Amino acid sequence: MIDFRSDTVTQPTAAMRSAIANAVVGDDVYGDDPTVNRLEAMAAERFGFDGALFTSSGTQANLLALMSHCERGDEYICGQQAHNYKFEGGGAAVLGSIQPQPLSNQNDGSILLSDIEAAIKPDDIHFARTRLLSLENTIGGKVLSQQYLAEAQSLAFNRGLKIHLDGARVANAAVAQSIEVSDITQYFDSVSICLSKGLCAPVGSLLLGDERLIHRARRWRKMLGGGMRQAGMLAAAAEIALTEQVERLAVDHDNARYLAEQLSLLAEFEVDLTAVQTNMLFAKVADNVDIKAIATALKQQGILISPGTTVRLVTHADINRADVDTFIKALKALL
Repeated sequence: MIDFRSDTVTQPTAAMRSAIANAVVGDDVYGDDPTVNRLEAMAAERFGFDGALFTSSGTQANLLALMSHCERGDEYICGQQAHNYKFEGGGAAVLGSIQPQPLSNQNDGSILLSDIEAAIKPDDIHFARTRLLSLENTIGGKVLSQQYLAEAQSLAFNRGLKIHLDGARVANAAVAQSIEVSDITQYFDSVSICLSKGLCAPVGSLLLGDERLIHRARRWRKMLGGGMRQAGMLAAAAEIALTEQVERLAVDHDNARYLAEQLSLLAEFEVDLTAVQTNMLFAKVADNVDIKAIATALKQQGILISPGTTVRLVTHADINRADVDTFIKALKALL
């Protein structure tokens, strides 16, 4: 299948499959899995943190960060389009008793600093206690600028807030700017990094932070049912994701740009090429196009998309330039 629905559909590489089969394992809940321990130590050093925690998913890593930074009755500020607000089941509120304060995202994915400043609650018994600012990079495939991150960090510090990064695709943001991931993570008190999207690992995300935060997060992870036993098999693949798959993301970005350019030539689709910065694009579909019928017909040809008035298309390691051409050719025939 040529699957444009998400980069979560990536298959593990041959090197990952071999590493999984040969991983040295132990019981990670006891702290005895050497492969997990090596992954966490490597990630902490590489990204500039005291510690790291291997988790089952990005949703879990984000929730652990929120619950470790905040207490019951606290509040975190985020964007209306933030994944940890909009797409993670309301976990912060349901499981952490933490109130989200969502603010409008600008066209570039950022949140106005003035809006953040205005949303911070005074020290008053009538209000939830504002404790945390949460940003996402990339967000909708868009990259937050380094200057913006520095200014957001300064705002958080000056107002006594911690700052968290949902870095599910932070490697894409780094590659798009030709910088290191650590150049982005330096601005945050905690970071989640997903390994099972464009980096091709089958399962897993990392949470990074100081010793206190990671200690709290490890306890919450156990309480939430996230303690894994012989997790080294997954950690072995995750390690390869970090060491072998980051630079390759540039190919995905080039393919997304090419796909966007080809779609923009079709009258039935509208694509903002300036918004295609990494491996993700959004194409607005003309009203006279039955996109659901087209998606059904494409599926019969081995091509998967998620239909909607605006179609999100994501490139990844299992899509090459020829696959894009195959999709465009099939789409033209159906139109």
